[in-house]
Amino acid sequence: MTSLQTVSKTLSPQWREQFDLHLYEETGGVLEITVWDKDTGRRDDFIGRCQLDLSTLSKEKTHHLELPLEESRGVLVLLVTLTASAAVSIADLSLTPLEDPEERREILKRYGVRKSLSNLRDVGIVQVKVLRAEGLMVADVTGKSDPFCVLELNNDRLQTHTIYKNLNPEWNKVFTFNVKDVHSVLEVSVFDEDRDRSADFLGKVAIPLLNVRNGVQRAYLLKNKELTAPTKGVIYLEMEVIYNTIKAALKTVVPAEQKYVEEEPKVSKQLLQQNFNRVKRCIMVLFSYGTYINSCFEWESSQRSITAFILFVVVVWNFELYMLPLGLVLLLVWNYFFSSGRETAETSMEAMFEWEDDEEDKEEKDSEHKGFMDKLYAIQDVFISVQTALDEVASFGERLKNTFNWTVPFLSWLAIAALCLATLLLYLIPLRYLVLAWGVNKFTKKLRDPYMIENNELLDFLSRVPSDVQMMQYRELRADPGQSPNKRRRAYPS
Repeated sequence: MTSLQTVSKTLSPQWREQFDLHLYEETGGVLEITVWDKDTGRRDDFIGRCQLDLSTLSKEKTHHLELPLEESRGVLVLLVTLTASAAVSIADLSLTPLEDPEERREILKRYGVRKSLSNLRDVGIVQVKVLRAEGLMVADVTGKSDPFCVLELNNDRLQTHTIYKNLNPEWNKVFTFNVKDVHSVLEVSVFDEDRDRSADFLGKVAIPLLNVRNGVQRAYLLKNKELTAPTKGVIYLEMEVIYNTIKAALKTVVPAEQKYVEEEPKVSKQLLQQNFNRVKRCIMVLFSYGTYINSCFEWESSQRSITAFILFVVVVWNFELYMLPLGLVLLLVWNYFFSSGRETAETSMEAMFEWEDDEEDKEEKDSEHKGFMDKLYAIQDVFISVQTALDEVASFGERLKNTFNWTVPFLSWLAIAALCLATLLLYLIPLRYLVLAWGVNKFTKKLRDPYMIENNELLDFLSRVPSDVQMMQYRELRADPGQSPNKRRRAYPS
């Protein structure tokens, strides 16, 4: 009998625990679950019971089930995965499906162009050969490990057998998954089997299916659980993906399959700082583009400003609506042939991970010399930066809302006057003339008045609208006339 921990004083408990149950044919494949109300002072009270027929569930797939409790109100939510024995779930290299010519032709025919509109959920197939691993981490006191390999594709899960007392195991097994979404990521994890406890993590790799090079044996360096830093060991895999392009394209515009089994997020200063830097980097890219465009208006370079002005006039004067998607197409084509965006992205990712590793190494070296207050101040700096950024974003949205809520009637009337004027101008004057007038004004403003301070009228207007926090700060408190001044001070200590 296996029991969960008790969740006190709630009608919607969340256990979030995992059990490995070994079922045999004589059990009949029926799993019975009973829910009790734990009472420390007397006998536990029966709440409800439910049964699950495991023979109706498909193997090697995580199922999200909601089972109503018998003789009681309530529903029990389960995540159930049936994993068969190694002889059933995987095959040897000699039984590789795609290396059989007849079976390969059948598979290619099934995912050919003529079958594009039949069974849209069956996008393709992926075959994975798990060959061997080398130089794995030591997990046992004997200086060895008992490694086995787990492959996960969304909610499908397969597992190899365990090779005992070996740091260089050879599995030589073949896995086959049905592909429902070609944008899925195959996760290959290596664990150390421990009969007394849960398996120890040794390493992991994540491989997007679209990055697979068919029929090529590759060595993948194992990473940590977060996939952000390397760990000890190399795993050798050979993969092949066959899919229907039209089905894959149609699947791209529908919601992706939700993964049921995921680890709970943990609080981490490094992760918080990393996410903040990611947001900051995106903002800085937009800021750099804005600075470059603004330099054209400031006439910092006469050649650049004249070229931008002529290009602006030509584009606006000849603009048609179809040019907007066409311009995006040209941008994509230009980046495909001439841009180094992919190299820049890889460099930025490497820099981010190097930063994280440097931070971890630095913290390990300084952990002995760093006091508790120093660590607290470091975390406080990160939280202050995030807090300030969130405050600015929230204040902007609240000011927009308060403009339309007539929080400050004068500003709302002013917005009505400006919007009515804009409506009248857009009705009487074609849009290209208005954009042209705006652009000519922006380009010539610095020439007309070199000492003019640049501003944004919309942001200046919104800065006058109070946010919700400011509204609460500005709100007057009503005093009870029957209270004395001393009581008022005690009632409103702030």
